Amino acid sequence: MYISIIVLLGVFTLIAVRRIGNFHFGLWQIMLLGAVAVLVTGQIGPAQALRAIDLDVMLFLFGVFVVGQALEESGYLFHLSHKIFRRARTADGLILAILFGAGFASAFLMNDTLAIIGTPLVLLLAKQHRMSPKVLLLALAFAVTLGSVMSPIGNPQNLLISIYGRMQNPFVEFFRYLALPTAINLLAAFFILRFFYHESFHGEALVHTRQELRDPRLAQLARLSLILMMLLVAFKVALAFVLPQVNFRLTWIALIAAAPILLFSAKRFLILRHIDWRTLVFFAAMFVLMESVWDSGFFQSLLARWNLDVASMGAILPVSVLLSQLISNVPLVALYLPLLMHSGAGTPELLALAAGSTIAGNLFILGAASNIIIIQNAERKTGHTLGFVEFARVGIPLTLVNALVYWIFLV
Repeated sequence: MYISIIVLLGVFTLIAVRRIGNFHFGLWQIMLLGAVAVLVTGQIGPAQALRAIDLDVMLFLFGVFVVGQALEESGYLFHLSHKIFRRARTADGLILAILFGAGFASAFLMNDTLAIIGTPLVLLLAKQHRMSPKVLLLALAFAVTLGSVMSPIGNPQNLLISIYGRMQNPFVEFFRYLALPTAINLLAAFFILRFFYHESFHGEALVHTRQELRDPRLAQLARLSLILMMLLVAFKVALAFVLPQVNFRLTWIALIAAAPILLFSAKRFLILRHIDWRTLVFFAAMFVLMESVWDSGFFQSLLARWNLDVASMGAILPVSVLLSQLISNVPLVALYLPLLMHSGAGTPELLALAAGSTIAGNLFILGAASNIIIIQNAERKTGHTLGFVEFARVGIPLTLVNALVYWIFLV
């Protein structure tokens, strides 16, 4: 029996309904239940479960959570948002600014980073301008997913592909093949959101209110951390050109950026208490459950039975989109890459894997880590959430459009 698969289906079902009787479950609780279930039933051992938890991802998220919490706690994030969005005079302009602004930024600061610092920002914008928080949360989720496609450092799976795919100049290759289709897909996201949430695209003029700093000292440290993060990302980009063999890890960027806050802020313990620990629990549990699912061999046997040519362009996009829902996009890419490399795949096939595994995040909630971060963060701060079905009704048509656009540009 494939007990891990049964548990996974149960997790998907609970995420879809989120409620049993009077009990309302958070995403982190559901995933934790799934991880406990596969441990208790012996589908994965405790030692293997610990090894399955990706420490780099956990430390990266921790560091960025610290920076994000300081930006919010000090008021600097909202102060900065006024400068960024004050030129948006209508709801259309605001949503386009979120899509293209967050999309472009996620190509350099990584999608999870933008998900963390962007969520409280779009919630404030929704409150200020009497717009549905859901449409702005969806705009942010789609923006950080799509924007990260066009850069080798936009997300962890792209980084894996650029390193192990032996690309000569990954930044040039990613931008050359993927920048234009990504811009088209961001525009497609705007029109699809407009179709489903036309009531939020009101014609009233937006009045932007400047937010004062709540804690100037903490704001200085948060600003320093943000500048450090951007400089370190630029350093990593330059290093990829000059010394590609040197692995300056994303984890180091996040932890170095968080250091000024943790070392010099009098509010360090308050910040640590308020960071999103529930999302960290979700990710640790997800790694355990997904490792158990992959060890079951269920999906490997399905691929073998269907006799798919997994190295063909026609298979890479759909397989990577669909399997990313079940084993997450980073593990999928880690498993898929050797198949492509052994088959002699070229740059278009590798970039199709990058695009497919990334736009998987637009299909269902579990397709991208950034979706979980946004939803957990919104629930914790305001109680606003995005349901599984509500996300999927917009995400399914958007993902189909995304896949078609990337396929046209890559074949």
